[in-house]
Amino acid sequence: MKKQNLKNFCVGLVLLALFVLWTLGVSFIDVKQIGPQNSSVGFASLNSFVHSLTGTNMLLYTITDWAGLVPIAFAMGFGVLGLVQWIKRKNILNVDYNILALGVFYIVVFGTYILFEYIIINYRPVLIYGYLEASYPSSTTMLVLCVMPTVIMELNVRIKNKMLKKSLCFAIIAFIVFMVSGRLISGVHWFSDIIGAVLLSAGLLKLYHAVRKP
Repeated sequence: MKKQNLKNFCVGLVLLALFVLWTLGVSFIDVKQIGPQNSSVGFASLNSFVHSLTGTNMLLYTITDWAGLVPIAFAMGFGVLGLVQWIKRKNILNVDYNILALGVFYIVVFGTYILFEYIIINYRPVLIYGYLEASYPSSTTMLVLCVMPTVIMELNVRIKNKMLKKSLCFAIIAFIVFMVSGRLISGVHWFSDIIGAVLLSAGLLKLYHAVRKP
């Protein structure tokens, strides 16, 4: 493994370890019943304070919820690209290495997404259509932070026009900032949900960097 790849691998493991520690903190530190229907959440003082500042904005929640389909669409697009290459080249091993690595990465990301639908750490600070929903980590934040940076990587390789490349990268970065801040400001997640998603996404992304060819 090259030196830079090894560095990315180690940083990824550290970030995932921090995510585990943060998750344990959310599970056991300052746990109080501050959510709807007396649901409990860790780091209650911090989460309650941040939520009192943001309030709840269901319009922003709806916008960011639907916009969460964007990273899913990109992931499906790369999946279709890999499938086309597989069909044309008649062997899955002949598919571009980075596309194969990306496919494995997306499987891990979506698997993690599903996992935390069943392993419930805490619930949302608001009811969604009258129901309590799992809130940790913010799944939309995780999808955006995992998928959209990989889109930038692929665009940098596949698009030759520098102006177009810069414009698309700027638009994607602006989209990432809007989505992450929007999920927090909308008030449908606790602050700890966003931090957990950032740590998890950063860790997974660094591990992907470690196996991806430049």
